[in-house]
Amino acid sequence: MTEEQGVRTRFAPSPTGYLHIGGARTALFNWLFARHTGGKFILRVEDTDQQRSTEESTRAILDAMTWLGLDWDEGPFFQAERVEIHREKIRQLVREGKAYYCTCSQEVLEEKRKKALAEGRKPKYDGTCRDKGLKESEGSVVRFRTPDVGVTVVDDLIKGTVRFENEELDDLVIQRGDRYPTYNFAVVVDDAEMGITHVIRGDDHLNNTPRQIVIYEALGYKVPRFAHVPMILGSDKTRLSKRHGATSVMAYFDMGYLPEALVNYLVRLGWSYGDQEIFSAEEMIRCFTLDSVGKSAAVFNPDKLLWLNQHYLRESDPGRIAKMVKPFFLKAGIDARDGAFLERVVGDLKSRSKTLADLAEAGAFYFQDAVSYDEGAAKKFLTADVVDPLEEIARLIPSLADFTKEGIETFLRKIADERQIKLKVVAQPLRVALTGKTVSPGIDEVMITLGKDRVAKRIDDAIRLIRGG
Repeated sequence: MTEEQGVRTRFAPSPTGYLHIGGARTALFNWLFARHTGGKFILRVEDTDQQRSTEESTRAILDAMTWLGLDWDEGPFFQAERVEIHREKIRQLVREGKAYYCTCSQEVLEEKRKKALAEGRKPKYDGTCRDKGLKESEGSVVRFRTPDVGVTVVDDLIKGTVRFENEELDDLVIQRGDRYPTYNFAVVVDDAEMGITHVIRGDDHLNNTPRQIVIYEALGYKVPRFAHVPMILGSDKTRLSKRHGATSVMAYFDMGYLPEALVNYLVRLGWSYGDQEIFSAEEMIRCFTLDSVGKSAAVFNPDKLLWLNQHYLRESDPGRIAKMVKPFFLKAGIDARDGAFLERVVGDLKSRSKTLADLAEAGAFYFQDAVSYDEGAAKKFLTADVVDPLEEIARLIPSLADFTKEGIETFLRKIADERQIKLKVVAQPLRVALTGKTVSPGIDEVMITLGKDRVAKRIDDAIRLIRGG
């Protein structure tokens, strides 16, 4: 790997579940750093845990990455397909005396751990097999011969210099009894062989870093730069978990959030650029640096995410939102296949909605053949004294030449003035007749979207209801 090849970052999820908020932010920071520096972003699936890794989880992670717009330049690579590369490097370390076979059973190791704790010592492996020169045998593991003197220094791009005494480190198992490499070993080989220059990950991995650095050095690899991002906390300042609400990225897809809102929110969890809150993807790429990533944990605020989503929904093109919201209507049993009509509905509602799910719920009345009236609204506003103005509206609407917001307002105001009543005395019963509710987009917007024929039919239906027909 030469300097001329430039920055190479990676995101390496384990396919043992869905992509969660913390993982998505890690992926985003890696993606942004690569894009900002003109480097490459690599996706690697760490699926060596054969018992817990599933194809379903792999697909869910890839789907979430795609939905968020975090496109990768290389991959996805699958760690399980690289096991022979890992094993060869393990054999190399054994040959060079930098690793050794260990036959201590789990029961023996547990006894050693208990004894060390009872004696006030750190419960690390005591090196029983370190100098026995054992050969590979059934169930034997391979341990890395960690230097037991000196200091390993992590020059972290976020946390600064962190020093680890080597005597505190363990002789790490790098190959399990089933001959599969462990995480801390496989990740080193893969990052080195793929030329990763910057490892940006959660700070829960910081304690793994000195163990990995000594493996890099033992294998003659160049050590990458590390950047450990502080964790994300819930509102109660404990680690973000399901009790704080949804933590899966695709749960936000299911709830009707826009990907750009979630990405914008995630980038501001632990990174800042002055006081700016709203960023386009292009602005994020231009502005993002690791220097501006904070050292302290970020607190997840669902209300702020919802505010951002409302902003992006309001600013988005109605045609795009119509395509995105259609599944929400269909899920509710509403036939929203008329794209032009759906786009008009979206135009009425997107500035009043917080999520796509909200929009679909609020817009259901547009698609009803028979309006479903709120009982209280109908009782209050659909009364005998409004039959006359409603009848006139229904009679004249089909021939109204200026069927625009201004034309409709002038038309309704004229009907109210002729009866010497306030406009709202006509408008609110009309709103209930058309929507079934007392709250909706502007009555003129609703009428334009519904069209003259639907408006006239709904008014006639409301009059029949008033008359008990």
